[in-house]
Amino acid sequence: MPVDPAILIAFLIAASVIIVSPGPDTVLIIRYTMTSGGRVGMVAMAGVQLGLAIHTIAAAAGLTIIVAASPVLFKGVAIVGGAYIAFLGYQALRAGGGGLGLTGDGPPVGIHKAWRDAVMSNVFNPKVILLFLALMPGFVVVEKDNTAAQLAVLGAAYIAINIVWQVAIVAAAEKARRWLVTPSVARGISIVTGIILIVLAAGMIWTHAI
Repeated sequence: MPVDPAILIAFLIAASVIIVSPGPDTVLIIRYTMTSGGRVGMVAMAGVQLGLAIHTIAAAAGLTIIVAASPVLFKGVAIVGGAYIAFLGYQALRAGGGGLGLTGDGPPVGIHKAWRDAVMSNVFNPKVILLFLALMPGFVVVEKDNTAAQLAVLGAAYIAINIVWQVAIVAAAEKARRWLVTPSVARGISIVTGIILIVLAAGMIWTHAI
C-alpha cells in the first residue's frame, strides 16, 4: 500500500475535520436539494467529487504546486472562482423573489446546471487548491519513490469521506424538504443561500486575490 495505515488514519481524521466545515460546495448542495429535490442534490454532490478528482490528479501531476507558486495564476483562479460563486449567489437571490426587488420564483434547477455549478465552484475554489497543497504533502513520505501514488491514495480517501458526508447532507435536506418546503420557504432558502454564497465569494477574493 503506498500510504502507511497509521499515516492514512491520521489523514482521515484531519480530512474529516475539514470536510464538515461548511463551504460553497455544502451551500450549493443544500440549496439544490431543498429547492429541486434529492436527485438534483445527488448530481451536485457527484459534481463536487469530480472537482476533487481533478484536484487530486493536478496535485499528483504537480500542477497544484505550480499554480500556488505563481501569484498571478493563483490570484486569477481566486478571482474566477469567487466571481463564479458570487454569480451563483446572485442567481439564488433572483430565485428568492420580489422581497429584494428582483424577479420572482424561477424553475427548479436542472441536473445539468447542478452538475456544472458544482464542478466549477470546486475546481476554481482556491481554498481547495491550498487544501491539497497544505494538507496532503504533510502526510506524504518523501523518502518513498511513489509520491504521486501516495497523493492519489490520499485524494481518493478524501473524496470517499466527502461522499459519505455529502450524501448524508443530501438525505437530511431531502427529508427536511418534504416537511418544510412551501413556496415562501423555498424563496427564503434561495435568499439565505444566495447571501451566504456572495459573502463566501467576497471573502475568497479578499483573502486570496487582493
